[in-house]
Amino acid sequence: MRARYTTVAALAVAALLGGCAQAADGGAAPSHPTASEAPVAANGPAPSDSAPGVVTPGGTLLVADFGADTVTFLHPEDGPFASVRVGTAPYGIALGADGRAWVATAEGVAVVDTRTRKNLGRIPYRTPTGPVTDGEYRGGGMGIALAPDGRRLYVGVNVPDGPGVLEVIDTAEREVTDVVPVGRRPFDVDVARDGSAVYATNHDSFDVTAVRTDTLTTRRFEVAPYGTEGGLGSWLKPHYAAVRDDGRLLLPFEGERLAVLDPRTGRVTVERMTADTHQHGAALTADGTLLVVGTGPVGEATGGPSLTIRAPDGTERLVPLDGPHEDVTVSRDGRTAYVTAGFTRAGYRDGVTVVDLARGETRWLPGGQRPLGAVVLP
Repeated sequence: MRARYTTVAALAVAALLGGCAQAADGGAAPSHPTASEAPVAANGPAPSDSAPGVVTPGGTLLVADFGADTVTFLHPEDGPFASVRVGTAPYGIALGADGRAWVATAEGVAVVDTRTRKNLGRIPYRTPTGPVTDGEYRGGGMGIALAPDGRRLYVGVNVPDGPGVLEVIDTAEREVTDVVPVGRRPFDVDVARDGSAVYATNHDSFDVTAVRTDTLTTRRFEVAPYGTEGGLGSWLKPHYAAVRDDGRLLLPFEGERLAVLDPRTGRVTVERMTADTHQHGAALTADGTLLVVGTGPVGEATGGPSLTIRAPDGTERLVPLDGPHEDVTVSRDGRTAYVTAGFTRAGYRDGVTVVDLARGETRWLPGGQRPLGAVVLP
């Protein structure tokens, strides 16, 4: 097992250069205009590539263009065919059964009709997050999730230099109804299968905030299998979680340790992983297979970028990826994973790696502009 960061020198390097902790945002400059260059009016319509009467085909991949102000529609074989402007630096996407996509941007939550590819408006946050910016440390929405009945939307809002919040949105009224304090930089938001709780995975405070959806009362669970000594400069923090059928949360760390959080008791157990790589996005398939995105060597992790395919019994297969990636989503039939190469740090690319989960074969699908969050349309 890898040793914890304990020296001042290591902490200083991590604070200055550390990926999730680095202050400068690297990578290629986005080629699409930012919102400041081509503004989108709050709650107003935005341009779309949709033609009248055209309906988006099922199986289309929708990605959030963190390097621009759009979401992009990609055919799973042929690549991008349309985009819709939503707001600066979109991060996460939640998809409703009605075909509406809810997109967490730096400026608010945008609502997109995915069938007609139209922007239906944007819901401003109630919480002040400072000037609208882009890059890894920008304020605004990050993780986002819908309640199972689609009536409530939950978005984790990053407040730079302070604790974040979970904003609760009434999807019928399209307005924020409640604001709940959570931890720092809520990378991911997940909802219990029965809708009774929402979980914000808070990167910079080494914890998960569990929020009861009936009372909005909170409980904080520290999830730090390597400890918290590194503080804000540490690499060894939680990023994304997946909620298992039994209600437990799965949080991967460094391709080495899988933290399993039982929110009923607060107990965290740790299982072994094998990728030896800094890990970000996570998703579960219908049969309980866990998919985890490995971003590459960071700190003392030496393994390259990969997708871990972890069976319910704990056995793992690794699929190498070409360069850093960020998040993963799964096709409706459970056979294909789409791994976004946008990445929150330097080294990102404009496209998605498509992984055949049975064969472990990959192919490159260009499209989007630094894509992070992704969903597959039914």
